[in-house]
Amino acid sequence: MIMNLRHSKVLSEYDAEPVPGRIKHTLPPLPYAYDALEPYIDTRTLTLHHDKHHASYVTNLNTVLDKYPELHARTADWLLCNLSQVPQTIRAAVHHNVGGHVNHSLFWLMMSPTGGGAPTGPLAGALNRDFGGFEQFKAGFEEAGNKLFGSGWVWLVREQKNDGPLQIITTAGHDHPMMKGHYPLLVNDVWEHAYYLKYENRRADYLHGWWSIVNWEAVSRRFESSDVG
Repeated sequence: MIMNLRHSKVLSEYDAEPVPGRIKHTLPPLPYAYDALEPYIDTRTLTLHHDKHHASYVTNLNTVLDKYPELHARTADWLLCNLSQVPQTIRAAVHHNVGGHVNHSLFWLMMSPTGGGAPTGPLAGALNRDFGGFEQFKAGFEEAGNKLFGSGWVWLVREQKNDGPLQIITTAGHDHPMMKGHYPLLVNDVWEHAYYLKYENRRADYLHGWWSIVNWEAVSRRFESSDVG
């Protein structure tokens, strides 16, 4: 679902040709059990987050696209990155629902019951180069997530160019870094439904504890595949 920069020099050209036939957007299964991320993300939150919130974005996206059948041949990534080509009458609904679908699909992969620790290899070197070290990166990521007003996401991204520097950014609502030419490596969800049942208003505690379940192997693979040299 998420683009690989090896195959996309210009964001707007990504997936330019429609996929033959009808694309039925589907809810991806979680790659772990509902209780696998305890105690950092509780079972009830994960169940509701995946089975209700994410599922609703998928259902609503398929429903709204029925009004324009030609859009059923477009992937979720194309819809998200080419909203100007989506009819105005459904553009806001497509934006919200496809963004929620794409963002959550990546978010589930960012976590693992065997996660935590620290990255190694080229990713570790890049974090040292661009942030001064892993601990400095984590502090900056948490700070960005805490400062984000309202609902949104906090990301580690790479600029869409060869050996581009790593950056921490936030997006509001269900915007995605691809919409601004960035390739996402890591993402955390800071919508309240991601943490409120367990942490209530303590977003800082949620962000801090989340490092214990980050899937650094997946993040490293994304970093290494983003080289475009």
